[in-house]
Amino acid sequence: MDDSVFHHLYETYHHDVFNFLTYLTKDRQLAEDLSHEVYVKAIRAYSSFEGRSSEKTWLFAIAKNVSIDYFRKTKVRSKYDATLFDWEKEDLKSTDKTPEQQSVDNEDVRSILEILDLCTLDQRLVIIMRYFNDLSIADTAEVLGWSEGKVKTTQHRALKSLRAKVNLAELERGEPSGSRTKR
Repeated sequence: MDDSVFHHLYETYHHDVFNFLTYLTKDRQLAEDLSHEVYVKAIRAYSSFEGRSSEKTWLFAIAKNVSIDYFRKTKVRSKYDATLFDWEKEDLKSTDKTPEQQSVDNEDVRSILEILDLCTLDQRLVIIMRYFNDLSIADTAEVLGWSEGKVKTTQHRALKSLRAKVNLAELERGEPSGSRTKR
C-alpha cells in the first residue's frame, strides 16, 4: 500500500471508524488506539483487498474484529470483570460514559444510548452500524459476515427490544408509555 492509498483511507474513513469503535468500547482513548491497529492491519492486508465490498465496509469489518480481539485478549489477561463482558451472551457493557454521551443534550438520544447497552452485542453492532454509521443492510451483512436476512432479523429484534426498554423506563419514571415518541 503506498502512502497515498493509506492517506485516502485514513482521511476518508477515520472519523467513521473511530466513532464505530467509540460506540463499541465506550472509551475514546481505547477507540483511538484500536483505530491505529485497524489501519496497521489495513496496510498489511490492502494487497489482498479485492474490492468486492466498499473500502468502508472492509475497514468496519477489520474494526469489528480488532475490537472483539481486544476484549478477548483483555479477558484472558486480566480475567475481565464478568459484569463488563459476558461471554455467554457475547454482551459488552460499560459503566463509563463516552464524551459523546456526556455531551448529548437531547434526553431521548441519551436514554437510547444508555438502553442500547442493555441489548446483546449483535443487536448493538447492527444498530450502531445501521443508525449511527449509516451502513446499508448489505454493507452491515458484509461487515458481520451474515446474511442480509440475519441483519434484518437482528435489527427488528433490536428495535423491538429498545422500544420495550424505553417503554419500561418511561413507566418507571411515571410517564405514560410512548409519551416521548409523540412529542
